[in-house]
Amino acid sequence: MKPENISDTAKFVLLGLSDDPHLQLILLGLFLSMYLVTVLGNLLIILAVISDSHLHTSMYFFLSNLSLADICFISTTVPKMIVDISTHSRVISYVSCFTQMSLFIIFGCMDGMLLTVMAYDRFAAICHPLRYNVIMKHRLCWLLVLLSFIISVLDALLLTSMALRLSFYTNLEISHFFCELDQLLKIACYDILINIIIEYLLTGLLGVVPLSGIIFSYTQIVSSFLKIPSAGGKYKAFSICGSHLIGLSLFYGTGFGVYLSSTGAHSPRKSAIISVMYAVVTPMMNPFIYSLRNKDMLKALGKLIFRITPFHSYVRCLYYCNKSKRKKVMNDL
Repeated sequence: MKPENISDTAKFVLLGLSDDPHLQLILLGLFLSMYLVTVLGNLLIILAVISDSHLHTSMYFFLSNLSLADICFISTTVPKMIVDISTHSRVISYVSCFTQMSLFIIFGCMDGMLLTVMAYDRFAAICHPLRYNVIMKHRLCWLLVLLSFIISVLDALLLTSMALRLSFYTNLEISHFFCELDQLLKIACYDILINIIIEYLLTGLLGVVPLSGIIFSYTQIVSSFLKIPSAGGKYKAFSICGSHLIGLSLFYGTGFGVYLSSTGAHSPRKSAIISVMYAVVTPMMNPFIYSLRNKDMLKALGKLIFRITPFHSYVRCLYYCNKSKRKKVMNDL
């Protein structure tokens, strides 16, 4: 079949994780649950940071932006997969496929950049505690987040513009549950060497440089950590960095696993399953990682949940309402 530019007529087919019809209902329930947990967990963190004045610091500002990026990251892939399983349709148009790929690159890169910024914030807090408020000014925090977003968008634009030059046959099958750049390159018609070189250069640049910054930051943090004389001070420093280290390990560990699966001898279906860890599990775990070990965040979440529950109305009424109004509130509950 002759290759052609099919931007107006192409219909890609996402093969998903399994062809077994008995597994479709299980996958639907599993991914729907994971998506709801991810969105709810990250949304609670954002609302807790906004509502609690004690969390209006640079550390929680970056955390709330990471939560927002995680919501967008998982929303680029999982809702489409849920709809496909529900409607028994795996077709995605040319425009939708490249839009999904672009958004996935943007928010995936955004996650990595924000984790790097958070490492710098921890470096400033532990290595320069007396100058921390001077270094991490509100304007600098916004500038770092904006810079992370701009770099992510430029990365996506360059990779997507190169992919748009590719030619495909009609009715193509993608052995994945979403449109990923590596999978599109595998089904392209012509020589893709230039695309592969650019992809690996950008991935290396935006992976190695931030990772080098993270390693440098934590090298300095460990050096300062060893100089702390008291056990209580060491525990406080570790509690500040512990959650971030777990988040870093999960993000880069799963990302490295996806990279190895795409370059190794794994089958496309196995590579898609490995990608679930990076694209779905990591955004879902971040709210637990950054809240369960953080007393301030747990306290803020408790206050937030208390405010939005009906029980809060009754407790307020115990203090401010008379007996008749109290009965009315109880009847409404």
